[in-house]
Amino acid sequence: MSNNDLKLSPASSKDSLGVLAMLLFKVFLALGLVAFITIGSSSFAQSQSTPMPANAQYKSYGDGWECDRGFRRDGDACLAVIIPENAFATNRTYGSGWECLHGFQEVGDATCLEVVVPKGGYLDTSGQRWNCLRGYMKVDDVCLEVVVPDNAYLSTDSYGAAWLCNRGYQVERDTCVAITVPENAFLNASSFGKPWTCERGYFERDDNCEAVVVPENAYFDDASYGTGWKCNRGFAESNDGCTEIDLPDNAHLNRSGNWWECHSNFRRFKGRCVLND
Repeated sequence: MSNNDLKLSPASSKDSLGVLAMLLFKVFLALGLVAFITIGSSSFAQSQSTPMPANAQYKSYGDGWECDRGFRRDGDACLAVIIPENAFATNRTYGSGWECLHGFQEVGDATCLEVVVPKGGYLDTSGQRWNCLRGYMKVDDVCLEVVVPDNAYLSTDSYGAAWLCNRGYQVERDTCVAITVPENAFLNASSFGKPWTCERGYFERDDNCEAVVVPENAYFDDASYGTGWKCNRGFAESNDGCTEIDLPDNAHLNRSGNWWECHSNFRRFKGRCVLND
């Protein structure tokens, strides 16, 4: 047989390579299957090797086991949750496994005692605490009735005074006394200072309201300070009255209208406006 007879044709070479690749793929596939079976068997054997205690079940996902409802894990055992009187099971995997019934409060991590609501109180929505009704105030473990004096009413504020005086009255110790409003004044709503304000045209002096006397060439001013009046434009305040302003040359009234200033490029000098040097 000659060498030419031993040579493979191009088609034969391609077929041989294809067969070799197929054989290698099958070998790798077989090895992977063996590894999978080995690891799976080992994991299964391991999970089966850990004994599951009574009152437990295998987890629905992952490895291991978990205790049934009503039981708690303690090491490798499942112990029954002891539910005290006046409590119910929560069936949770955390916490104590129980809670007190509405109207009872947990004491000492093992007991549910009834919440004692004093007279004038009510059980709040938590079912474990109490609050006082309107018209009562909490003092230690009781609700004391609020004594509202004459000319007063119960406060809606949760903090601070339990009662407030009616309009026209003010607190004096534990009573409400009438506010003395002077003539030409009216009650205000201020929470500090005097409870009354002088009417327009009057100003406060020595707890009274005196009429504002507006001089000639002036007008009434509502400001809460000062004389109660202001001079008209072109007049200046002088000796409780308003004197006409005598404008010097090269001057004009300022913004207030009650005094003067020099024009631009002029300056004040001894009551006159002189040209800047």
